[in-house]
Amino acid sequence: MATAHSTGGAHTAVRDHEDIGKVTATPAALALIAELTAEYGPIMFHQSGGCCDGSSPMCYPQGEFLLADHDVLLGEIGGAPFYIGGAQYEVWKHTDLIIDVVPGRGGMFSLDNGREKRFLTRSSICAIPPAQ
Repeated sequence: MATAHSTGGAHTAVRDHEDIGKVTATPAALALIAELTAEYGPIMFHQSGGCCDGSSPMCYPQGEFLLADHDVLLGEIGGAPFYIGGAQYEVWKHTDLIIDVVPGRGGMFSLDNGREKRFLTRSSICAIPPAQ
């Protein structure tokens, strides 16, 4: 895991970079990422513990979302960096996040809004290695 700096059913998950983090994406999510990247250029994700869309990662053009010093880079999916808020990371740090796509509307400021499909964060508890 890397900390960010303030610089501006059966679901098959595909791990983009085995060594980067604990976030994966389903083939449907990778297809939507490719669609959004073709339209907007490089994109990024941010998962927060917000009150309304806590299970929906927000998708932005890279550089248009100001990261906080406590945000954590979990990895990349489809070439897009995936960050999580520091407080949310502390709650979910033993959880594998699986980004999927479901019918519906994305968050108001998220690039997936208006497409009648949106990103959704699913999860599975990962094994905690024994203390050494």
